[in-house]
Amino acid sequence: MYFDNAMPSAVWIIITIYFSPKYGQGSILYSHKPVPHDHCQNQFKPLKQSREIQKMLTRIIVRSAYFLKNAKRYQRTKRFFYDLVEKTNSQIKRRCDVFMITLVLLSVAQLIYEVDHTPDALGFWFDQAVVGIFILEYLLRGWIYSDGHKIILEHYERAEYLNSPFQPGHALWQAFTEKAHYLITPMAIIDLLAILPSYRPLRVLRVLLVFRLFKLFRYFSSIKLFANILASKRFELSTLSVFLGFIIFIGTVDFYLFENIHDGGQVNSLFDALYWAIVTVATVGYGDITPITFGGRIVAMALILSGVGVLSFFISIIVTAFNEEIQELQENTVYAELNRYKRFVIICGFGRVGQHIARQLHKDRQHFVVLDINEDHVLKAKQLGYLVIHADASKNDVLKNARINNGASAVLCVTGDDVTNVYIALTSRHLNKDIQIISRANGQENVKKMVTIQRNSQK
Repeated sequence: MYFDNAMPSAVWIIITIYFSPKYGQGSILYSHKPVPHDHCQNQFKPLKQSREIQKMLTRIIVRSAYFLKNAKRYQRTKRFFYDLVEKTNSQIKRRCDVFMITLVLLSVAQLIYEVDHTPDALGFWFDQAVVGIFILEYLLRGWIYSDGHKIILEHYERAEYLNSPFQPGHALWQAFTEKAHYLITPMAIIDLLAILPSYRPLRVLRVLLVFRLFKLFRYFSSIKLFANILASKRFELSTLSVFLGFIIFIGTVDFYLFENIHDGGQVNSLFDALYWAIVTVATVGYGDITPITFGGRIVAMALILSGVGVLSFFISIIVTAFNEEIQELQENTVYAELNRYKRFVIICGFGRVGQHIARQLHKDRQHFVVLDINEDHVLKAKQLGYLVIHADASKNDVLKNARINNGASAVLCVTGDDVTNVYIALTSRHLNKDIQIISRANGQENVKKMVTIQRNSQK
């Protein structure tokens, strides 16, 4: 190792790999010639500048994420649009749904009218306005689908906690993939396809008109529930679809072989055979094509029996799924009814005392909802025409869904169990500090607990 007296820094050892015939491929040359200090700084200057730029971009990304997190106006705006297009049982969402349903039906009527009539200027601008609203809705749903700044801050704070380098590229990529995931959801695809029929130069896109009607899935809770049921039975329906496709394929080939026009049949092409197989499996039987040969009749009988079996299996899947989801549908109906009331009472328990209170409230024409986990009590409340939710009233989510913080004026804890009543009272007080709580207590020690709850709420 050599040192240059004129330069206090160590002599730079430059290792150069030469790939020339002179040194041979892969040979190494050691040069001990001192390199000027300024020349080294110039060589590493682009690297330093790149690191500075990376640090600056990282600071901008993190500060922007914190700004969005703390920006109250941004959060209020996003919450408003979430309530507008996504929040279940929201009053403003119901009004928006009515508007969008009307808009979808009018746009479909407009496109149907243009089939036999020449489009006029009014129809053109109306269609453009509808498409603009559809695009705005599409973008809003993509915006509120996820919070990119939360993902970035999660990566950054985890890196700070673990004292590891923060990688903004990975955080930005995850935030982007979360947004991109929305684009491949079924309803997002329907929303996108619903926009395309308005592109007038390509008339073939009018075939996608049906997707505007599919948009109604978003706005009707019953239709949405049916779609969720189909999604929950994805495995069974996929298996059934594969089996059905196999049957149709065999029927198509057999019809083409047995009922070919050269053999005296009525099938001119494979498409005719496919059409005939589908019509036969569906047990529709239009009568436009009928089997003539013996083999064709055997195939038709086999397809009819297979079609009946597939249809029966499909109906059993749907009925089973509906039985599993019917309680959720009924609860959604109750929640929607509660949204109409400005003030109402929550009755927890529908035993002897709860039934007496419900009769009195009904007589006084006061709104109320019953929460009970007992199936017999729930059935009796339904027979009397009361709003009832089959759920455990001691759980936070149940009381929140019953709008304990929005519209409920009092909570009546009248189950037959003192422990349950105390727990419901504690949960209700935790969720709403100002709500009136009336509880039933059989034991003296439980009365003291209720008094303690009341005192703590007044502090």
